[in-house]
Amino acid sequence: MTASIESLLMRHEARRLQPLPLPEPVPAESLPTPALVVDRPAMERNLKRMADHLTSHRTGLRAHAKMHKCPVVAHRQLELGAIGICCAKVSEAEVMRAAGIEQILITSPVSSPDKMARVAQLAAQSADVRIVVDDLTMAQQLDAAAREAGTTVRVLVDLDPRMGRTGIARGEPALNLVRGIDQCPNLHFTGLQQYAGHLMHIADAGERRRKALETAAAGIETRDLIIADGHPVDIFTGGGTGTFDIDSEVPEITDIQAGSYVFMDEEYAAIGQGNRPRFEFFEPALFVLVSAISQPKRGMITVDGGFKSFASDSVAPVSRDLPDVRFRFGGDEHGILLLGEEAPEIHLGDRLWMVAPHCDPTINLHDWICPVEADGLVHELWPVSARGCSW
Repeated sequence: MTASIESLLMRHEARRLQPLPLPEPVPAESLPTPALVVDRPAMERNLKRMADHLTSHRTGLRAHAKMHKCPVVAHRQLELGAIGICCAKVSEAEVMRAAGIEQILITSPVSSPDKMARVAQLAAQSADVRIVVDDLTMAQQLDAAAREAGTTVRVLVDLDPRMGRTGIARGEPALNLVRGIDQCPNLHFTGLQQYAGHLMHIADAGERRRKALETAAAGIETRDLIIADGHPVDIFTGGGTGTFDIDSEVPEITDIQAGSYVFMDEEYAAIGQGNRPRFEFFEPALFVLVSAISQPKRGMITVDGGFKSFASDSVAPVSRDLPDVRFRFGGDEHGILLLGEEAPEIHLGDRLWMVAPHCDPTINLHDWICPVEADGLVHELWPVSARGCSW
């Protein structure tokens, strides 16, 4: 069988999986800009807050690695008690498996023979690799790929929470799919996924809570229907950073798929939480360090980070430290800081810490994460090993 382009890319691209130690630590201010920077102590606080919260609610964490695409971070999440990680794409899962991670859930269905063969290969390497399915014909084709590989693939049925992206309708359609999976000798049904991504950024905390609980209840009805038909449902997974505190109150939800909590971004910070206008349970830990490079006009200054350094589908980057400063994109390589009356003076050459507007696609623009330790120094670089793994 002729190898696909996707398989050739994975076979021939060398991807670093381990941290790169520096010959000697360097101050964050000396990094070449634009630089993707992580405040390591802030990241560790976020990791511990989530771990402590979910432990107290007896809910598992199946952390979504599509956010950071970095095995170094994934291993740290597992060290702190995560029961596994999620990957959105097969290629991401292959990178994480190459880094020694076994507990992987691929959260998007696949439909091509090559991807199914690669999923089967992953399942042959680890019994803890799982993937979601939402169509019986595709499940049957995955069964054939697993049979060809001499393995069994563990699958979850993906429920559509009326988001209209992936998933099968809840109720009888989902039950019939489970019945069909039971007729596939090389597939093993292990549970349900219901990820309501359209709820994560609802600005009003009360409305977000109401809709999250309604969505969970509808999924649980389907779960109970499947159990009553004689099919054990070991896993009921879903939820994310925006609803972590709500989903963890629902005992039927076995684990949540939060990702952004590790680093946070301005999109999440801008939504409400409880009675507060900002989502502040987790703190910003991810920044792009930029340099002021030009000042063609008074009241504004140009920095060396634009669309190639920040990704945003809704909000702009914000300054970590400087009041009354607004960011405006100035093109691929440039950003414009608009300086208000209360803004401090900024000089050419100054390094500025900007909070990432949307962490997932911003990280995907960079090859390396520069973790800044409590001493203010960067001791090593973390490779964004799954960068560009979108197939």
